[in-house]
Amino acid sequence: MSKSQLDALMWAQACAAMERAERLRRQFFHHGKPHWEAPVDVFESEDALIILVALPGVELETISVTLSTGTLTVTGERPLPREMEHARIIRMEIPHGRFERRIELPPMPFQLSGRHLANGCLMLRLKKGVAG
Repeated sequence: MSKSQLDALMWAQACAAMERAERLRRQFFHHGKPHWEAPVDVFESEDALIILVALPGVELETISVTLSTGTLTVTGERPLPREMEHARIIRMEIPHGRFERRIELPPMPFQLSGRHLANGCLMLRLKKGVAG
């Protein structure tokens, strides 16, 4: 291996290590503020918006949903599984801790008319045209 190839390899490894360290820093040092946002899908039917929020490992009872004019807010916490509390981290890509997701809504009144958790996703149904 040439010196330039070795230098490139070492640089790539250093960058990867810095990326892993930054990801861990974001996960663990959030100072009480929500530090991750769950991905969402939003669908529209004739009478409702259907919103899927990916929340694997989060219990329905621990999720707070707030509907205000123009914004839906989903908050909660995804705890680190007990089995992992004393384990050494080799790779950590699934976020843990407090989360908050704000979803901007179209300019019309909505009412939360359904909420359930299935396959790690929170499904919310917002009925159109009802002030709530």
